[in-house]
Amino acid sequence: MFVKRRSAIVLFAGLAMCLGLSAALNATPADNDIKLPKLEFREVKLDNGLRVILVPDHSAPVYAIDVCYNVGSRNERPGRTGFAHLFEHMMFQGSENVGKGEHFIQVLNNGGGMNGTTNEDRTTYFEELPKNQLDLGLFLEADRMKSLSITQANLDNQRNAVQEERRQGIDNQPYGRAQLDVDNLSYDNFAYKHSTIGSMADLNAATVQDVSDFFRIYYAPNNAVLTLVGDFDPDEALTKVKKYFGGIPSQPEPPKVLLDEEPHYGERRETVYDPLARLPQIIMAYHIPPGNTPENYAIQQLAIILGQGDSSRFYQHLVKDKQLASEVGVQGDERIGASLLYIFASPRPGVKVEDLEKGIDDEIAAVVKDGVTADELAKAKTQLLRQFIERRRSSLFTAILISNYAVYYNDPNLINTVLDKENAVTLDQVNAAVKKFLVRDQRTVVITLPAAADASAAPKAGK
Repeated sequence: MFVKRRSAIVLFAGLAMCLGLSAALNATPADNDIKLPKLEFREVKLDNGLRVILVPDHSAPVYAIDVCYNVGSRNERPGRTGFAHLFEHMMFQGSENVGKGEHFIQVLNNGGGMNGTTNEDRTTYFEELPKNQLDLGLFLEADRMKSLSITQANLDNQRNAVQEERRQGIDNQPYGRAQLDVDNLSYDNFAYKHSTIGSMADLNAATVQDVSDFFRIYYAPNNAVLTLVGDFDPDEALTKVKKYFGGIPSQPEPPKVLLDEEPHYGERRETVYDPLARLPQIIMAYHIPPGNTPENYAIQQLAIILGQGDSSRFYQHLVKDKQLASEVGVQGDERIGASLLYIFASPRPGVKVEDLEKGIDDEIAAVVKDGVTADELAKAKTQLLRQFIERRRSSLFTAILISNYAVYYNDPNLINTVLDKENAVTLDQVNAAVKKFLVRDQRTVVITLPAAADASAAPKAGK
């Protein structure tokens, strides 16, 4: 299965929040008036610039903390890639008052869970703990924000860990190179062109000074959002936040990153010969607008209609009826900048890859010509509603969502308005987006063939 977000994300599911959402889980396409309970929260900015968002919920004796830094691989420069992801590892190597590996021990020994994850646009760290351990979570996050242990030994250790992660997750996995190359071909802007995990050469070139500078610039309180969701008194929690985080000095604003992507003129193609692949694979990527825009919301619903679930068009027509594909799916990005709509498919054994590509193109041509139907759009909205409710039921997922909305779009209240924005998408908007963005001149196609495949039958690579 092709999953575009490459950095592993391990989320410890929170205890259910009693928000009165169970009835909405059984919503049908006709239930257009469903309204979720508004999530009440309090937002405060400390003197050092740290944004603090407090969401009390007393339905279970737990709380979740998420600290989201406004830094991802988009902030890296040529020759020094992989730093954002490297820090996802470095941040667990100890700080002034926390020993190496002690962060995990303290959280797990107190009945909690934790992790971190990195993508192109942000790096986030989170814990979920019993309510009586509020001080612990705040202390651990504050201590590493203030005084991370950046040493040659820690750098060497975690550089090796990241490189091994790359070997296991990309270099020694079938279709790994194709997943990197699709972004490399799709973007001209370096911010999104290179991979989040970074290159081996760049990781080897990193120095302690490089890492220290990156930490100082991007891991400052004025470049972070701290979200607490769960069973606590907001006044007491804010006092504790100020106690642990208030003395951490702010830093100059990080350099701005331009995320615009100039229009492309002509389809870009590549063929990868992969010795680990057993079957061919097709990945297509179309340029779409940034997240939290009306056109991106329209494309997200198109992605469900085309390629998510057994009732989707691609599954019904390419897998079930024509039996061209063994697997097919569609996924839309929601980045801060120019995003991508990905289509991935694997042909059935015995089916030529070019026949499957033609089948995909025929389906795209049909939706461009005739559009999607009102029933399909209603089903997509229902699926989005269900997905959102499942996240909202968890204090941890809720904290992560709010932090992400604040970092990505400067709008933590999107937790209360995102469904309204999705429901506001009309049939005309989806069909207009299809015609505007599903065009060959703005797409990339990466085809993977097993290394033993006949090279003469491969599509020609080109730009």
